[in-house]
Amino acid sequence: MDEKEKVQQSSGCDSDCSHCASAGSCSSQPQSMLEETNSMNNIKKVIAVVSGKGGVGKSLVTSLMAVNMRRAGYKTSILDADITGPSIPKAFGIREKAMANELGILPVITETGIGTMSVNNLLENDTDPVVWRGPVIAGTVKQFWTDVLWGDVDYLFVDMPPGTGDVPLTVFQSLPVDGIIVVTSPQELVSMIVEKAVKMAEMMNIPVLGLVENMSYLKCPECGKEIPVFGKSKVDDVAGDHGLDVLGKLPIDPKLAEACDRGRIEYFEGNWLHKAVKKLQNL
Repeated sequence: MDEKEKVQQSSGCDSDCSHCASAGSCSSQPQSMLEETNSMNNIKKVIAVVSGKGGVGKSLVTSLMAVNMRRAGYKTSILDADITGPSIPKAFGIREKAMANELGILPVITETGIGTMSVNNLLENDTDPVVWRGPVIAGTVKQFWTDVLWGDVDYLFVDMPPGTGDVPLTVFQSLPVDGIIVVTSPQELVSMIVEKAVKMAEMMNIPVLGLVENMSYLKCPECGKEIPVFGKSKVDDVAGDHGLDVLGKLPIDPKLAEACDRGRIEYFEGNWLHKAVKKLQNL
């Protein structure tokens, strides 16, 4: 006897819920854990950017996707769910703190009109460490969804922390995520990293939109040859194994790194993610 049958037997109900006045609300039915966003918001698509490990460039890809979709004419915003390692304010050169009114928290808007919310927008000093336990961190991420006045947004990108722990689980259960982009690197362990992220998405019934490989190659400034600094890319093979699309390959580019360091990511040049843009436009 499975758990549902046990519940039905103990409550005196039968297996046919179609004529039950409590259908959809009794304990034998799965309950949605999705949180309602602020009533002032109209968010059309939520895209999470994830990886099975840290240091592969999730924040970079999140930033570039928000910028690319903004350039394509869409209203974009970024929810920085990496509470203990926030990178979004630095990439966009944001120093001001978030404000609030009687309706909720106001996102901090970048120079080109991208809405952002990060824990660094709330801390007194950007370098203050966030020494919080998991439930507090997860609760903060929920508040970024429920309390922030995002307004009209075509694509809300969620910059996820690495791994498959509390925060990714909170995001996948609490937010209506329309799809995830998995960020990888060329190293040998990429297959394991991707598989962890893909399996979690499958468990949560969230579609994987595709893979983006960061640090894919270095282009020689003299001859233009692409040099695989970390070895031959395996992202195409891994994508094929899982039936996924490769949405882009980002180079090791000093100018791109400088743009992030100087808070000028909105003004980068490069169309490495054009496939990812097309993918989102067709969602």
